[in-house]
Amino acid sequence: MATFLYRLGRGSYRLRWLVLAVWVLVVAGVGAAAATLQQETNPEFVLPGTESQEAFDLLEERFPEMDADGGSAQIVIQSENGEPLTAESNTAAVDALAAVMADSPQIASVTSPLATAPDGTPIGMLSAEDQTIGVMQVAYSEPSMELDEETIDYLEDAVADAEDSGIRVEVGGDVLQAIPETSATELIGIGVALVVLIITFGALLAAGLPIITAVLGVMLTTAGILAATSFMNVSESTGTLASMIGLAVGIDYALFILSRYRSELAKDGRVEDRAARADAMGRAVGTAGSAVFFAGLTVIVALLGLSVVNIPFLTEMAVAAAVTVLIAVVIAVTLLPAFAGFAGKRIFTGRQRRRIAAGVHGTKPNGGKRWAGFVTRHPILVALVGIVGLGALAYPATDLELGLPDAGSSGEETTQRQAYDLISDGFGEGFNGQLMLVGDLHDGVDAATAAADVTTALGDVDGIAVIGQAVPNEAGDTLLVTVIPETAPAAEATNQLVHDIRGVLADDADADWAVTGATALNIDISDNLNDALLPYMLIVVGLAALILLLVFRSLLVPVMATLGFMLSVFAALGALVAVFQWGWGAELFNVDQPGPIMSMMPILMIGLVFGLAMDYQIFLVTRVREAYVHGADPKTAIVEGYGHSSRVVVAAALIMISVFAAFIFSAESLIASMGFALAAAVVFDAFVVRMAIIPAVMALVGRGAWWIPKWLDRILPNVDVEGERLQRHLATDAPEDERELVGASK
Repeated sequence: MATFLYRLGRGSYRLRWLVLAVWVLVVAGVGAAAATLQQETNPEFVLPGTESQEAFDLLEERFPEMDADGGSAQIVIQSENGEPLTAESNTAAVDALAAVMADSPQIASVTSPLATAPDGTPIGMLSAEDQTIGVMQVAYSEPSMELDEETIDYLEDAVADAEDSGIRVEVGGDVLQAIPETSATELIGIGVALVVLIITFGALLAAGLPIITAVLGVMLTTAGILAATSFMNVSESTGTLASMIGLAVGIDYALFILSRYRSELAKDGRVEDRAARADAMGRAVGTAGSAVFFAGLTVIVALLGLSVVNIPFLTEMAVAAAVTVLIAVVIAVTLLPAFAGFAGKRIFTGRQRRRIAAGVHGTKPNGGKRWAGFVTRHPILVALVGIVGLGALAYPATDLELGLPDAGSSGEETTQRQAYDLISDGFGEGFNGQLMLVGDLHDGVDAATAAADVTTALGDVDGIAVIGQAVPNEAGDTLLVTVIPETAPAAEATNQLVHDIRGVLADDADADWAVTGATALNIDISDNLNDALLPYMLIVVGLAALILLLVFRSLLVPVMATLGFMLSVFAALGALVAVFQWGWGAELFNVDQPGPIMSMMPILMIGLVFGLAMDYQIFLVTRVREAYVHGADPKTAIVEGYGHSSRVVVAAALIMISVFAAFIFSAESLIASMGFALAAAVVFDAFVVRMAIIPAVMALVGRGAWWIPKWLDRILPNVDVEGERLQRHLATDAPEDERELVGASK
C-alpha cells in the first residue's frame, strides 16, 4: 500500500498538469450533470415494514380522495376581541380567509372552523369552552416539499391580510417545511479552520490548500446529489450531513499529508530542489496517505453500516456522506500533491526556507513530546483522571429520553410553535398528534358492525381523549377512525397509548387494523432505531476492528481504540442530554426548547464518532508504531510518535470542532443537535481519549500493546502503513534517481 501510494503521490506531483486536467474534466462533467439533471428536492418519506407505513399505503389506496401524501396546513385562528369566532364581529374575517385560501394554487380542500354539514351540524374545529379558537384545515394537492414558492407566498400573504382584519392567525402543519432555510454555517467553520491552519503552518499558501481541496470535494458531492435528484427522492438533510462530514475530513486528510510533506522537506533541507520535493511528496503520501486511506475506509464503513436501520432517508444521508469521504481521500492523494507541485518551494515562507537552510527550522522544544513524556511518566494518574472525568460527563446519559421533534419543540417565537400552543389551549395537547386507525375489513364483515365493535374496544383503552366516528370508504371494505390522545405527541404516555391500541386491535375479528399518523410514524422510527442499534454496533465495530488489526498488527490496540470510543460517545451523549434535554446553557447553545433527544441521534453518533475517532487513532498511533518498528522501546516510541503527530492532530481536531460547532446555530433541530454532539465527541475523543488515556494505557502495558499471535501475524496481509517496506523499496528496488534522493535525505 505505502509503495503504491508513494508512486501515486510522486507521480501526481510531477505530472501535476495532467492530474489537474483530469480533475477539471471530472468537475466539469459532474457540474454539467447537476445543471442538466437537477430536479426539485422531493423526499418521499417511507418506513418499510412498519405498521404506520402499511396503514398509510392502505389509506392511499382505499381513500384516494383524501390525497394522503399531499401537504397540509393548520391555520389556527384566535379571536382578539374576546368574542367567539361565531360572533358577527369575527365571522366575516374567518369567511374571507377561507374564501381566499380556496383560491390558492395547488389547493385540494379547505375546511373552515365555522363549516357545517348540510343538516346544520357543525363540522369545523372550534374550541368547546368559549369558541374563541378555531382551526382551518387546509389540504394541498402536492406533497409539502413539492409546493411551489408561489403557493407558500400566497399562504403568507393570506395570513397577513387576515391579521389586518382583527384576528390572530398562526400556521402549523408540514407545509412550512417547504420554506428554504438559508445558512452560513459552513462559512463559519471554514473561517475558523483557515485561522487554525495558518497558525499550524505559518504560511498562508500552505494553509489554503486543505481548504481548497476540502471545498472542492464538498462541491463535487453536492453536485452529485443534485444530479441524483433526477433518479431518486433525496432529503434536504442529505446535503447538509455530507457538507458537515466532507469539510471536516477533507481538511483533516489534506492537513495530515501536507504536514508530513513539509516535515519530509524540512528534514531533507533541500526545499529548492524540485526532484527532492517530488520525492518528499511521494514519501508523505506513502506514509501519511496510507493512514488517510485506512482512516477514510473506517469512516466509510461506519457510515454505510447505517443502512442496517432500514430507514431510506437515513441510508441516503449515510451514502452521500460516505461518497464525500471517498472523494476527500482521492483528492488528498492525487490533487493535493499536484497543487503542492504548483506551489513549489512557496509551500514554505521565505523566512521558513532560510531557517531550513540554516538547519534551525523546527528545532524548538516540542509540546507533543513534553506532553507524551509526562503521560509515560505518570500513566496511572493520567488514565484515571481521563476515565473518571469522561465517566462523570457521561452520567446525564442515564436520563436519556428519545423522541422525534414536533412543533412543540420549535422556538417560542415561530408561528409553528404559536399554532401548537393555541391548539393545546383550545382543544388539548393531543389534538397536535392525532392518530389514524385504518381497518381492512374481512370478507363478509358489515362496516357498521365493525365500526361499533372498534369503538367499544377503544373505549377500554386509557389515555384517549376523543374517539372519532368510524368512516367507511366508498367500497365499504375499509374503515378510518380518528383518535385524539390526551397527551402531547412527544410524551411517553402517547408512545404507550399507540402500543396499547395496537395490542387491543391485534386480535380484532372484524378487520386487520393499523395505526398511522405523524405521531405513530415517529414512534415506529424510534422503535426501528432501537432495534437496529445492537446489530449496527456489532457490524461497524467488528469491521473497523478488523481494519485496525490490519493497520497496527496488534490485538490490544484495536480493543483500546474501541473502548476509548465508547467513553467518548457516552460522554458526548451526556453533554447532549444536559444541554438539549435538561436545558443547561440552552441560550448559549441556541436551544429554544429543551426536550427529548432525537431518536436517531445515538445511532448517528455511534456511526460518525466511531469513524472520526478511528481517524485520530490511526494518525497518532501509526507514528508510534513507526518509531517502534524502527527500534525504539515502547515508551520512547510513544514520545517520538506523539512528538511528530500531536501538533497536527490537535490542529485537525480544532478544525473538526469548529466545522461541527458552526452547525449548532442551524434552525433545524437535528442538524443543530448533531453539530453539538459531534463537536463535543471530538473534544472528548481527541484531547482526552487519544491524547491522554490511550498513550497512558500503552505505557502501562509496554510491549504487550504490540503483541499478536504468530499464526495470526502470518496470515494477515501486510498493509505497511508505517512505510517499512517502502523504505526497503526505495533503498533497493527503486529506480536510480529515487535511490539517490533517498541516500541524500539520510
